[in-house]
Amino acid sequence: MTTVHSAGPPRSLPTRADVPREQTWDIEALFATPEAWEAEAEALPGAIDALAAYAGGLTSPEALLAYLQAADNVELRLARFFSYASMSASVDGHDAVAAARRDRASSIAARYGSVSAFFRPELLAQDEGTVNEWLQRPDFADQRVRLQRILRNRPHVRSAEVEELLGAVASPFASERGIHPALANMDLRFGTAGGVKVTQGNVDSLVSGPDREVRREAWENYVDAHLAARHSQAAMYVTNVRQSVFLARARHYPDAITASLAPDRIPTEVVTTLLSTYRANTPIWHRYWRVRRDWLGLKELREYDVKASLVPPRKVEYAQAVDWIAAGMAPLGEEYVRDLRFGLTEDRWTDYAENDGKRQGAYSNGGGRVKPFIFMTWNGTLGSYSTLAHEIGHSMHSLLSMREHPYSVPRYTLFHAEVASNFNQAMVRKHLLEQARAAGDTQLEVAIIEEALGNFHRYFFIMPTLAAFELECYRRIEAGGTLSAPDLNELTADLLSQGYGDGVTMDRERSGILWAQFSTHLYANFYAYQYATGISAAHQLLEQFGQDEAAARENYLRFLKSGGSLDPIDALKQAGVDMLSPEPVEATFRTLAGYVDRLEELLGKV
Repeated sequence: MTTVHSAGPPRSLPTRADVPREQTWDIEALFATPEAWEAEAEALPGAIDALAAYAGGLTSPEALLAYLQAADNVELRLARFFSYASMSASVDGHDAVAAARRDRASSIAARYGSVSAFFRPELLAQDEGTVNEWLQRPDFADQRVRLQRILRNRPHVRSAEVEELLGAVASPFASERGIHPALANMDLRFGTAGGVKVTQGNVDSLVSGPDREVRREAWENYVDAHLAARHSQAAMYVTNVRQSVFLARARHYPDAITASLAPDRIPTEVVTTLLSTYRANTPIWHRYWRVRRDWLGLKELREYDVKASLVPPRKVEYAQAVDWIAAGMAPLGEEYVRDLRFGLTEDRWTDYAENDGKRQGAYSNGGGRVKPFIFMTWNGTLGSYSTLAHEIGHSMHSLLSMREHPYSVPRYTLFHAEVASNFNQAMVRKHLLEQARAAGDTQLEVAIIEEALGNFHRYFFIMPTLAAFELECYRRIEAGGTLSAPDLNELTADLLSQGYGDGVTMDRERSGILWAQFSTHLYANFYAYQYATGISAAHQLLEQFGQDEAAARENYLRFLKSGGSLDPIDALKQAGVDMLSPEPVEATFRTLAGYVDRLEELLGKV
């Protein structure tokens, strides 16, 4: 049956100036006015250049400590300065002033990298035993962790001249990771679906709606816009890969993945174990696609059906989501919930308004130790609630670790971060499922399971696929090969086919451009896999709450408060999760299988 849509102009989105203040973040906490930011833009270069006076003089513990404290002050100012610029650009891609501000911030940050390049080689030129003696002094307590990490990476720090050069190329080497998102968020046009303009902010809600024709139209138009720009996007991504390979070789790493993981002591086996375990468990995904096809009553499941609602969507207001999250996180204690609720309501951590020009996706920004900030677009679905639960996990991680440690203690890594965000989603989901089953609300139970499976689809299907894609791209370039848009599209389609099995009928040409839709992930080299490891560690941590809640709470809060003071593998091991084993990934697949089992049980009861 063909659905006929009424003609009419696409729904227009409000401009940034028209959205309610309470739906925006408190960016003024960073700089009260743009003029205040401009004043800092004038002052920072001088503060950065003043650090050059320390070069050649780090020959005593007093001199080293003085430099570190001065550099910390500059870095913290840079964090706030850059946060303001990048946050302003995120909320309105049409704002040329904000874009220029972001570029200016990037240049000043690169200046800091160049000026401070002397530090590592000069520190490492000192006798290691002497430096270790300095580190035992009480006044080095807050500097000890990061200095020890520099010392252990001694083989990969180059001479002062080379380090200065590598610092200077940081900004030009980051150009394509700024161009690609600009292309996707500002220049690509995605047409309409069902009379609604397709945007980065609403495409997910359109492809999860009940009208199959609208889903198809939204998915195809969105994908086709990326396909039309595939050659330029491929050129940018491959340039990024080549640059990363160059930097890895410049620092004497055997390959780019080792260069990315080694500084945080993450063995490459963590990635390869994840991918092999994922491939071994793809039949669970194949079964889910078949169950989904049966729920929707379709002869074949197409890619624009994988997010379609199985039950009528639940409208969720922002305030309701905050209540759900607060109730779900109650096992972590009153203080955690009080801080969470204050940030999400009174203190304006979250920018959730939908407006024209707002970039896609969601993120949490540590806010330069002023306050955490959350970026997202609220579309009133369970998916929005889930995104908020995810991002507040990051923000609470930032808040608790910031309270526990001074700025000189390293911030937690991306590997740490994705555990905290996924844990919040898992814990709140468990609470909501228990409430729905107790109330006999089958539709709500199915909707929550569907939200869970949508979350797993992103973090436990798409992200392992992108991780495998990324690893193969780097291997080909490192072996002296070449990559073009057809190569990237074919590789992506092959990897997706492994996950779809016989459950999804693919459109290979359109499937293959998936990689281009994740520029914010692929340009953060070897980042995508950390979503899958994060969701795995999170579910194993959650299991502990069913055994001894008090001990589990203490374990988990200790993990959050540790921030970056421990390497991620060590921090998780201390919390009872061994990421060198396939067990966390296998345990999470068992959770996924349990959701599919329950959907099969409920099939026909709704």
